[in-house]
Amino acid sequence: MPDTKFPIPRNEKERLVALRRYNIIDTLPEQEFDDIARLVAYICDVPAAHVSFIDERRQWFKATVGFEATEVERDTTFCQYTLMDTDMWVVPDATKEPKLIDNPNIYDGFKVRFYAGIPLTTHDGYNIGTICAIDHIVRDINDEQKNALRILARHVMSQLELRVRNTELDKQKEIAELAIYAKDSFLANMSHEIRTPLNAIIGFTELIGKTELDATQKEYIQNVQTAGESLMLIINDILDLSKIESGQLIIESQPFSLRSALKHTYELMKVKVSNAIEFNLFLDADLPDMVMGDRGRLNQILTNLTSNAIKFTQEGDITISVKKITENDNSYTLRFSVKDTGIGIAEDKLETIFDRFTQAEESTTRRFGGTGLGLNIVKQLVELQHGVINVKSTFGRGSEFYFILSYNKVFTQEKKVQKAEQSIKKLKHLSVLLFEDNILNQKLARSVIDEFGFDLDIANNGEEGIEMFLNKRYDLLLMDLQMPVKDGYQTTEYIRCELKSDIPIIAMTAHSLVGEQQKCFDIGMNGYVPKPFKQVELLGEINRVMNKKPAKQFKGIDLSYLLEMSCEDQNFVNEMITLFVNKVPNEIDLLENAVDNKDYDAVRKIAHNMKSSLPIFRLDDLLKDLTLLEKQAIDTNFTDEADEKMNKLRKGLTDTVVKLSTYKS
Repeated sequence: MPDTKFPIPRNEKERLVALRRYNIIDTLPEQEFDDIARLVAYICDVPAAHVSFIDERRQWFKATVGFEATEVERDTTFCQYTLMDTDMWVVPDATKEPKLIDNPNIYDGFKVRFYAGIPLTTHDGYNIGTICAIDHIVRDINDEQKNALRILARHVMSQLELRVRNTELDKQKEIAELAIYAKDSFLANMSHEIRTPLNAIIGFTELIGKTELDATQKEYIQNVQTAGESLMLIINDILDLSKIESGQLIIESQPFSLRSALKHTYELMKVKVSNAIEFNLFLDADLPDMVMGDRGRLNQILTNLTSNAIKFTQEGDITISVKKITENDNSYTLRFSVKDTGIGIAEDKLETIFDRFTQAEESTTRRFGGTGLGLNIVKQLVELQHGVINVKSTFGRGSEFYFILSYNKVFTQEKKVQKAEQSIKKLKHLSVLLFEDNILNQKLARSVIDEFGFDLDIANNGEEGIEMFLNKRYDLLLMDLQMPVKDGYQTTEYIRCELKSDIPIIAMTAHSLVGEQQKCFDIGMNGYVPKPFKQVELLGEINRVMNKKPAKQFKGIDLSYLLEMSCEDQNFVNEMITLFVNKVPNEIDLLENAVDNKDYDAVRKIAHNMKSSLPIFRLDDLLKDLTLLEKQAIDTNFTDEADEKMNKLRKGLTDTVVKLSTYKS
């Protein structure tokens, strides 16, 4: 330690490390510390007080009352001596304290006479700063005042410790978020790698199944199809777990045939049941046919429960039964049951059977296998649909898993098959460009699309596809997301932003994690088909996208709302565009000037007036920026983001005005 003019604690090196742990020196003023300094002055009835921290050369003031200073040299302070003690140091008359006989603060500046200081001590015993009360007259404080100062000192340290812990929590949260991102990326990549070949397996077996086959060949094909779909169920379980954990698993509400769905599940599982087991499906005579709900999730729940029953039943019977419990004007309440005569579950294991990674016995895992995820996912899927699930079981005699779900009624239902047939006639001679790098998927897509009667070209990557797109007119693009050279996202962004094309684009992807579909829509795609896909699924999405009325655009500006609102009255459209072109530039100038001058009231009024005109041209992103400025004006607090949003608004609206000024009906 170098020579100094002030006393040095024996643990000075460790003390400085402890001080830096809190990252408090040279921070901005804060209300909570200012309040503590005021409390010190009030409690001790003195004109001056402070909260300070002391490093190797200076005393730095976090909060002061009665004087203005940011820092002073450490060797001129009274607090250099407080730092050496474990408790309060009180000096009634500084002129009579030997340690302070040459201190300049006694005779100059504030002319300190009275001083009371208490060290700010960390939980591990290091004095890193002080709380002080100061007066220019001789005086003293009583025991109650001293105790109050001790309480305030502990409070300061509690605040600092809380900040450290919050900072650590923020870091841990960031690490956790990075870990989740890494996990999601891994799952996305693994999903893609597994689904890509699986797409070919399921797709080609579906096509082969439509050819002329003898009974044995049909059985083999059905077995391959079942195996592929079973593998898909396992993959879906893992991906669904990720979605459930993030709270973003979406339950759909679409009309579907309940009886057809139940029979499909039964037929799918029937091929897995041994001859020693009688496999039954009992459907209530009053069961509705069409309901509104998530067919895929119902199939997933029943498949999981039935797979378990098959796994744990060597002989006897397995029964899927569904009956209607109640009905009202809008919905049905149904009871679903999967009952078996298998090994059963011990009574003491019933409470935990739905827990993740749990099976009834360790020996069960060794004998029958399984991840222990199925029942946990089933329970969460039921509860996400506002249902309940329970189990009844007798060890050695069998189990019954039953759940109750409500489904809304379907009041209008078009015949999907007829609609698809009608649509495919309208879509004859459609010219399609497929972006796909996997050869198997290319062959599968060609086989499927040839059946639709469409003209198909294939690009091996995004860059090659863009070149083909520029040299030939296409009606539809089918876009794989993961390709070399230029992936699906980059390719779509280029087509939308650089080529300014609004051609329909459907994503065809083996990715299926949370947010993937929305990401496709956000970047400008119009549809989404997850791999492996069924013919009817792809055709249905093509129908939806191609039959959707395209937005009427002018130089990238969406005029559809304006045309719809005016019933395509061109005079009205011209009038509205002229009004926008003449009005907006002046409003932008006024808004920018108000933001620069922090005239919150003016910003609020101008932004509020402008908000009505932006939706007319579907300027949704700019509307968000304008809304943020309005909100910050209402809060009377412009953040650094305000300037950024203002710049975006000026550029975006100026570009829009320039484009619209050339509009001619």
